[in-house]
Amino acid sequence: MAIIPLRVLQLQEQGTHILVEVTLFDTVQIMVVDTGASKTVFDKNQLEKMFADHLTLESTDILSTGLGTNSMQSFLINIPVLKIHDWTIKNFKTAVLDLSSINYAYEQMNLSPVIGVIGGDILAPYGAVIDYKKRTLKILKRKLKLK
Repeated sequence: MAIIPLRVLQLQEQGTHILVEVTLFDTVQIMVVDTGASKTVFDKNQLEKMFADHLTLESTDILSTGLGTNSMQSFLINIPVLKIHDWTIKNFKTAVLDLSSINYAYEQMNLSPVIGVIGGDILAPYGAVIDYKKRTLKILKRKLKLK
């Protein structure tokens, strides 16, 4: 089991965001841990800005919902290695969306942009547990055998 440090961010009157450092394409980035998000997604704008050399986006006809919109164009990307502290997932195929609404809100609060959101497709199968008091994320190194 990996025990990963978290940063709990109070967003004025808009609640709380949980932030975690990840390593993506050998650089440290910040992601939001979102227990209500069904899928992990990366921000298209941030990926294009920082990792244009590594980027191979696969177009998809699937429209995603949430994040303040009814539907938005989505893409797929295969992440060769995503590290969260000492936890690693390899060949992770996930969605790429326009997360500019999140990053615009962060910019208004003088916060750095996030590269994406970690969702239930990682949190649930790896038995993730958030400890708000200790500000940690406990996550199994192997998937649970769910029936």
